[in-house]
Amino acid sequence: MVPVGQLGAPKTANYDIDVTLDPGARTITGSELITWHNPGVIAAYSIRLHLYWNAFRNTRSTYLQQRHLVGDNPFADADADAFGYSNVTKLIRLNDDGTETDLMKADFRAISPDDQNKDDRTLWAVSLKDAVQPGGTMRLRVEWTGKFPKNFDRTGQIGNYYFVSQWFPKLGVFEAGWTAHQFWANSEFFADFGDYDVRMTVPHGWVLGATGVEQSRTDPSTALGASAPKMTTFRYTQEGVHDFAWTTSPDFIEHRQQFTLPGRPAVNIRLLIQPEHDYLANRHFAGAVAALKYYGEWYGAYPYPTLTIVDPPYQSESGGMEYPTIFTAGTRWLSPRYSNDPEYVVLHEAGHQFWYGMVANNEVEFAWLDEGINEYSDSHVQDVALQPNYLVQRFFGDFIPWQYRDIPLKRATDTNWMNTYRRNPDRDSISVPTANLWPGTHQNMSYHKTALMLHTLERMYTWEVMQRVMSLYFARFKFKHPQPDDFFNTLNEVTGKDHKWFIEQVYQSSNTFDYSIDRLTSEAIETRGFAEGTEFKENTEKNMFRTTVVVRRLQAGQFPVDVLVTFSNGEQAREKWDGRGRWAVFTFDKPVKAVSAQVDPERVLLLDTYYTNNSKTTEPANKAAATKWSLRWMVWLQDLLMTSAFLV
Repeated sequence: MVPVGQLGAPKTANYDIDVTLDPGARTITGSELITWHNPGVIAAYSIRLHLYWNAFRNTRSTYLQQRHLVGDNPFADADADAFGYSNVTKLIRLNDDGTETDLMKADFRAISPDDQNKDDRTLWAVSLKDAVQPGGTMRLRVEWTGKFPKNFDRTGQIGNYYFVSQWFPKLGVFEAGWTAHQFWANSEFFADFGDYDVRMTVPHGWVLGATGVEQSRTDPSTALGASAPKMTTFRYTQEGVHDFAWTTSPDFIEHRQQFTLPGRPAVNIRLLIQPEHDYLANRHFAGAVAALKYYGEWYGAYPYPTLTIVDPPYQSESGGMEYPTIFTAGTRWLSPRYSNDPEYVVLHEAGHQFWYGMVANNEVEFAWLDEGINEYSDSHVQDVALQPNYLVQRFFGDFIPWQYRDIPLKRATDTNWMNTYRRNPDRDSISVPTANLWPGTHQNMSYHKTALMLHTLERMYTWEVMQRVMSLYFARFKFKHPQPDDFFNTLNEVTGKDHKWFIEQVYQSSNTFDYSIDRLTSEAIETRGFAEGTEFKENTEKNMFRTTVVVRRLQAGQFPVDVLVTFSNGEQAREKWDGRGRWAVFTFDKPVKAVSAQVDPERVLLLDTYYTNNSKTTEPANKAAATKWSLRWMVWLQDLLMTSAFLV
């Protein structure tokens, strides 16, 4: 049986680690003791060990080949010093009888179960002579060396800044067998909960931040003599997490703030920020506080005592990445107020402490359960707590910002990233395993379409209903590994409705949605033709008009929509259409003419990204529209010319 800690998290995979950083060589040297409890219902006759830094070992790795597929080859012209690796030098099983088994002498080997790429070395396996029975325990002693890739995705080094993530040999997840994938560029990670006790030795005087709570710092170099390089060892521990990351640099400026609310555990927020961004410190805290406050209120309280925000330096590619109790943000030297930059990135990554940190779905297979749910959530927080939020565009190499104070960003379209999604809405479906999504547009599914899907559900049922769905899902699967069906079953339970049709159309399909008003006429009712007998008649009903509305489904996606007609006296008529056919006709006989017709008037279906064809009027409004956009263009042009004159 797997023990459970005070937070309620299982202690499945526990790590006791010592690691030393050599900044001159850009390497780490480490040793770890892994204590693993078999949580499955079958025996484990082998183990799986992730060595993530081998994704940067050579250009034939699965990670870099996937990026190359879309024309992105960051190591194409790199010198040898730019590459990274992780090499295991010792792998020992500590047996219950006090003996040791050297697993390096067994069949320790790189495997590639996902794509059979023999050049990929990010996942390793070794057979066990004595299987670990269900509920049984195994202890492993691992020693390894690792070399940082230079300034690269999620991890790496630039100058004296190091962000150290996915850095230690790490066990896969054992359920009905091993769930362990190679390292893919599209996807992130999957691991078991456990306790971490980590000692990191870095140059003396450097600032260090890490997952968990600092327990001590010592100077081991003093015991080695005056000629030894001055070093400091930081010890951090944390219960109930499924990963551990850390950062160090001599350049960080440190700030602290405590988050407190009645009935919630206090959280010590620590910010490690670059000197040139120091004036933005309060805005970093604002994003973190918003996440802790609203996610805690809507879903469940953050249970850990610390939260560390890391501000990466300019040109670092480690920004915007989450790990338990620590994450990287990302900002610019020039950042106008009321633009949610850097608040948005901080909010999003702090939100991952809930969706991924505690509800720990398999991000390699269905990252939408954290990325999409989190984007939907942070968009709502921005709408509630971080207003106003105006459009900003950047010029001169994406450096100089220009803020449009007359264009506030909207939750439905902007902070759910609809404009990004609509450029490639049909490349995949959300249900495709994340690692297999098309590399250039994978975020469209995991992040943007999922957020739009959830926001569509909110417009169907209200936020209050969706908040109940999310909070129940969070409560049930905190410190667990939920599947997509767990979310949809919770949705069905709370709403009392079967969403099979919704799942088929929105989640499992790559169909796009587009409903339009094809025709709107409102004419006097006339009757011409033979009445009874052979008498031909022509008749116009006095003061009666027939309004005809033709609505069309222009794409494959099917969704029930309303059709709303407004008449000249202010009266409205509403009809419901199941949206399955390619077209439908609605007629209304009234003593007044119609002035407009709309399909999906409340814009419930946010996945209908071509909204300009959703309405028609009987009288054209092109003159008013032309005036509006001409005036806006002239204001923009005037501002541009004034800015150019200033810079010249």
